[in-house]
Order: sequence, then structure tokens, then C-alpha cells
Amino acid sequence: MQLNREQLMEAVKAEMPERRWIHTLGVMETAVKLAERYGEDPARAELAAILHDVAKYWPTDRMERVIREEQLPEELLQYDKELWHAPVGAVEAERTYGVTDQEVLDAVRYHTSGRAGMTKLERIVCLADYMEPGRDFPGVDTIRELSVKSLDKALIAGLDSTITFLIAKGKRIFPLTMQARNDLIERSKTID
Repeated sequence: MQLNREQLMEAVKAEMPERRWIHTLGVMETAVKLAERYGEDPARAELAAILHDVAKYWPTDRMERVIREEQLPEELLQYDKELWHAPVGAVEAERTYGVTDQEVLDAVRYHTSGRAGMTKLERIVCLADYMEPGRDFPGVDTIRELSVKSLDKALIAGLDSTITFLIAKGKRIFPLTMQARNDLIERSKTID
């Protein structure tokens, strides 16, 4: 199914409550600005941002079914269900909305966990999700300030906030998140 931008936005909006759609609009705006700042295609950043939470409000059993049917990594099922919507959303973006751009699909797939070797588009969408204007958590202003100077340092700060939150809640940390942070630390050493 090939939809134009407005049709896609209406279809995705129908998948979530109004407050999540407002968040999605904020991620879209932020992703476009970051793409312009860091030399990525704003249209691709916007497309990934529109779709990033398309499966977030699906019932758990529906997400689990997609994970099993599509043979996504089984280890996902051992971690917090909050992670599931990203890889499931990438499947939905391809299956239902006809997205074929692998980088856009990966930006949706890894926007919650990150991973080692993230592309610039993946980093932009992940960071935009952390710092869109509606986000309000300890450290978000620091992330926003860092984003003006360094995509990677801002994303490290975002991942740090997630890891700190998970530790405080006594939750397990998804391995890809630690790998993403470690990779960004190494990458930022060569940039400075």
C-alpha cells in the first residue's frame, strides 16, 4: 500500500491515543531539525518519525505474535514489553505501509534500544524520540543542549538516562542498549 504523507499520518494517528500522536508530531519536528543540522535527508527522518510508534499501543499478544511469526529475535520476549513495539513497528511499516527503505525501517526498529553501528538516521530518530518538545524528565534539557553540538554525545546522554532509569527500577538492560552506548563512546573518542 503506497500512501501519501497525509494518508500515512492519518493511518498512523488512528493506531494511538491523541497524546501519543502529539508526541509523534514532536518527534517528527525534532527529527527533521536534527536531520537538517547533521546532513541527513529530512524526508527520510520524518518518515521514520511518523512510523516510530505505530505499534506501541497494540495488545501484547498481537506484538508477541508478530515477533514469533516474523522470527524476530526471541530474546525480545525476555525483556520489557516496552521494547517490542519498535521491531514490530518496523515490520508493520514494511508490511502495511509499504516502506522499503531499509534505513528508515532500521530507524523504526532500533529507536528504543539502539544498537552498535547505528546509522546517522537511526541516531537522529532515537535522539528525536528522547528530546522532542513534549518530553519532560530529569536531564532532558542537557540532552537538548548537547544535541546542538554533538549528535552522538546527546544520544549517549539519552541512553544514560534510560540505563539509569532501568537500574533505579531494578529492571534488566537490553544488551543492544549497552552495545549502542559503548559504540557511541568509542565513536565519540575519534571525533573529539
